[in-house]
Amino acid sequence: MENIRLWVEYFWEQISGFLLDAETPVHKLLLMLVAIVLFVVVMGAILLAVDRPKRVPNWLVTAAFAGPALLALAFGLVYPALRTAYQSFFNRNGQEFVGLDNYVTAFVQPEFQVVLRNTALWVLLVPTLATFFGLVYAVLVDRTRFEKAAKALIFLPMAISLVGASIIWRFVYEFRDAARAQTGLANQILVGLGLEPYQFLVNAPWNNVFLIAVLIWIQAGFAMTILSAAIKAIPDDIVEAARLDGLKGVQMFRYITVPSIRPALVVVLTTIAMTTLKVFDIVRTMTGGNFGTSVVANEFYSQSFVQGNGGMGAALAVILFLIVIPVVIYNVRQLRLSEEIR
Repeated sequence: MENIRLWVEYFWEQISGFLLDAETPVHKLLLMLVAIVLFVVVMGAILLAVDRPKRVPNWLVTAAFAGPALLALAFGLVYPALRTAYQSFFNRNGQEFVGLDNYVTAFVQPEFQVVLRNTALWVLLVPTLATFFGLVYAVLVDRTRFEKAAKALIFLPMAISLVGASIIWRFVYEFRDAARAQTGLANQILVGLGLEPYQFLVNAPWNNVFLIAVLIWIQAGFAMTILSAAIKAIPDDIVEAARLDGLKGVQMFRYITVPSIRPALVVVLTTIAMTTLKVFDIVRTMTGGNFGTSVVANEFYSQSFVQGNGGMGAALAVILFLIVIPVVIYNVRQLRLSEEIR
């Protein structure tokens, strides 16, 4: 028996070492082949069970397909959320229970009030302006000869990651003193107009507006795409009847276009609002949250991983989660209403 136990332990060590210590390319390739074989075997067993429904209960088939996804969701989303909420009631190192002190600090201390103010400014300006620009652009290029090219032009920023877009705009806002040649496009334009160069990313509170412009530039393409499709879905008889009644131009836009695409407008606004609430990449890449530009998503990262204050970071994460929930619920309701209207 002792020899069998030793052989089992040796065999287990070899298998675990093979699975966990892949260093050479050949080792990694073999590990990948083993993973593929295991995947094929598991999927074959599931498909075999599906093909024989008389012998396998329906609940077992459902559990086989949905079970792994639900377990992964619980492990990767539900448990971390509950753990974060629990951690928010403790101090920076998680050793002392402090109750609601972290939440009180988040709303009372001036530095965190600036963070909340900046977040509110982002949520107010980005969805409104991005949707407005997208809507106006969609109306202007609708049914024109260059419609496809014009739409592709404004949609291109959507193909760029937020970090990539932030790096691009950092070069646009690049500042040098007046005695040196400007490398930033924005300051070069100012100098060309006879003005002094400006520190776009340093001078508060306008630096927040210049950061917000980056997300508006990206999200306007998304708004244009959705709203353009909604505009094309307006029935022709409604448009023709409005024209017979004498409506045209701004009146047509106000009384026909906007009311007809209201569900799409609401969905676009709420979707961009959710994206804005979670904005992190732009702030982190362009200013690192310095110069009064931090927002909630960036601040809970800084508190948790830079300053080591796990309790405050968790509290800010919970606050962000609670802010996003109503927007998500409202967005889902509007989507359902849109489907009912269709």
